[in-house]
Amino acid sequence: MRRLLSAAALVLLAGLAFGEPAEAQRSPTQEFFTQRLLADQATSDEIKTLLRSGDAFVDRAVRFKELTGDDRADALVRVQTGGAAGTIALYVLSTDTGHGKGSPLSVVFRTQSLERAQTRIRDGVLRYRTARYAPGDERCCPAAMAESRLRWREAKHRFTVIERRLVAPGDPWGDQL
Repeated sequence: MRRLLSAAALVLLAGLAFGEPAEAQRSPTQEFFTQRLLADQATSDEIKTLLRSGDAFVDRAVRFKELTGDDRADALVRVQTGGAAGTIALYVLSTDTGHGKGSPLSVVFRTQSLERAQTRIRDGVLRYRTARYAPGDERCCPAAMAESRLRWREAKHRFTVIERRLVAPGDPWGDQL
């Protein structure tokens, strides 16, 4: 009887170890923003290919914060690989596009060549960091992070970079200094 149970346990473990990985089910929010990014003409071909193939996905943690000064929440959408590269693209979607009330939800900011990116929103200011590798750095451990601070410019209906700085990976964010 013990041998039978042991053999059954081995078969079960082998099936778990060598079976096809289950693809994670996308939430309705992830699916909605995936479709918006795929429909956006300025989303890079690389990001579209990764989203279509499943090699990248919209992060489950879409953040809704007011960033454009129109008293409506905007969406901060990150695209992840699920692997060592982490967050590889960042988008802000808003209805504040300069085309009046009732404008459709559109991408008003994008950066599509990030690696291991992190984001932070505080007091209507968006900051993001991305890895900056030095020769010999392991993929897990960049020597530095480039931090960018963005602010919405109502007159131009777009975000502008108001600060860039190079920081060590564990350094506090610029708004924490």
